[in-house]
Amino acid sequence: MPAASDGAAHPGATRLRALIVDDEPLARRGLEIRLRDHPDVEIVGQYGDGAAAITGLRKHHPDLMFLDVQMPGIDGFETLRSIPAAELPLVVFVTAYDHYAIRAFEASATDYLLKPVDESRLSQALDRVRRSHVQREASGHCAHLLGLLGELSGRPPLDLDAALRPDAIEQLRREDKLAVRDGGHTVRVDLAAIRWIDAAGDYMCIHTDGDTPQGKTLILRATMGELEKQLDPQRFPRIHRSTIVNARRVVELRPHSNGESFLRLDCGQELKLSRSHRDKLALLL
Repeated sequence: MPAASDGAAHPGATRLRALIVDDEPLARRGLEIRLRDHPDVEIVGQYGDGAAAITGLRKHHPDLMFLDVQMPGIDGFETLRSIPAAELPLVVFVTAYDHYAIRAFEASATDYLLKPVDESRLSQALDRVRRSHVQREASGHCAHLLGLLGELSGRPPLDLDAALRPDAIEQLRREDKLAVRDGGHTVRVDLAAIRWIDAAGDYMCIHTDGDTPQGKTLILRATMGELEKQLDPQRFPRIHRSTIVNARRVVELRPHSNGESFLRLDCGQELKLSRSHRDKLALLL
């Protein structure tokens, strides 16, 4: 497939991978020639009907599609209806009849071009495409991050205002549940039920209340650092290289002659407070 560029793109420009879909070979060729003046546009496929275009779209995952409205078999609008929204690129309709413009915009086209394609009008359409592409990338990235923040906090996806609040992280720490990624899913644990957390190789053991005096232990693939970021350090201090404790569950502290101390929890478990973490004593007394 011929490339759309005779030269390098402008520094910092985002390349646009494009499909041309038109049942007229001369129309495809004419648009290809005009796009050579826009080195940031790379033609990755050309197709003569809607069915082939759908196959090509799944193969190339383009950013942009120039789509003829009137084609035999599956026309431009039917082609769009056959593409899942998540896979839909930016679309510029190409038509010989301007009354299709209204339907084009109703179908969420970025712009439309009348045949024969005018060079200045093509430039205007590409300017609109570039702006839309930047906005789409930014909003998609933002939506992904907000969804991830919401998932990690165990709450519905956050909106932008909530995520940008200066106290957003502190607010997540004050939630009554700990959300921990475990493979492809998220486990939520009541903070009040946590007794202590310790590391076991690449895994974290979260010891919680259960139906028996021994409680129950959740074993998750995570790191101490990941859990510390979500927990309030005043409420869940780190007392050892591999141990975090729920300070509210400590009922007794017993100093040792070597500078270490032993903590007894309300469940009877004893934990060591190492010398390097003696600054946490004030939180535990």
